[in-house]
Amino acid sequence: MENRYDRLPRAGDIERESGTETIYLSPKPVPTGVQPFSARQLHRYANDVILDFAISRGSFEFMARAGIGAVMFLLIFLFFTTGFGSWIRRDIEPFWSSWLDFFTSIAVWGFVGALAALYLCVFFFAIRQVSSQPPIRFNRQRREVVFVPKKCDTPLYAKWEDVIACVSVGTLITQYAATPEYKLMIGLRDANSGNLLWSVIPSGNLSLAICEWEAIRAYMEDGISALPTDESDELEEGTVEFFHLCRRSYRADHSFVRYVWGFLTIQFLSGWTLPCFISGWVNNRTKAGFPKEVQKWSQSLPTEQHAMPSEELLRESTEIRKAFAKGQNMLDYFKVKFAKPTQESDSAN
Repeated sequence: MENRYDRLPRAGDIERESGTETIYLSPKPVPTGVQPFSARQLHRYANDVILDFAISRGSFEFMARAGIGAVMFLLIFLFFTTGFGSWIRRDIEPFWSSWLDFFTSIAVWGFVGALAALYLCVFFFAIRQVSSQPPIRFNRQRREVVFVPKKCDTPLYAKWEDVIACVSVGTLITQYAATPEYKLMIGLRDANSGNLLWSVIPSGNLSLAICEWEAIRAYMEDGISALPTDESDELEEGTVEFFHLCRRSYRADHSFVRYVWGFLTIQFLSGWTLPCFISGWVNNRTKAGFPKEVQKWSQSLPTEQHAMPSEELLRESTEIRKAFAKGQNMLDYFKVKFAKPTQESDSAN
């Protein structure tokens, strides 16, 4: 990663480049001031010792819905295009028979089949990546993190307080529109080579990206009790229950006509709840296992062997909580903190 600082990034750093703004939340993962929340339902993959962080169910639901929707859009487009072409040629050939010949031709369905097969290849490649790559594992007793780039690769271990985490805000430009793009990025640094291995997690907005990281941070500092659980009203994104919750919310906030054309029609043409079931199948598949050394590393330790947070992190966390109590947010706190050396040097001169 290119870094404009002559050092590794730290919590509170902000980088702006090529229309993208990146805010660092760690190293030294201090409280962010937001409530922990995870669309990935992290409490399902955590215990008193470890927490596994992997691609969410919602990611595969979106991929499946996008693929089905693209094929359906292409079929509808070809349906009306061939119909219009047959209507223009109605003086030469009978309209209905000409339209049927066009729409059922081997060339048309071969083209649609080729695009569908291409998307299926991409989708199954993503599934294979998940099946062959174990998730990032956080060990709160050791205060360490492990990542296995590929199955059977050498595990990469990093100290919890050295993990680099940041959220980015950018613009995703497509042929249809320019839309905001939000990401949570977790980087583990290889102490031997100095290389950074990044895990990039797309998010719906900036707040959700920060809340996702805060859920991980809260677990590592306060334990599994700090994670939101099923006792809350949270539903995992990508499930059938979450889909119907979105449907009811859309109906409550919009007129009936907009509900029919803006939600029902679009969702019906993109598979309705079928992508949710596909996503559930993907997430219920057997995930790649960890090497034996990671399994041993994941075992519980006696209380006296538990790693403790550094004095620097404890001091920083206390200071930032005091700032929160005064009504400041995280950026306000770091803005004041980073300005202190300059102010002190100016006063000394």
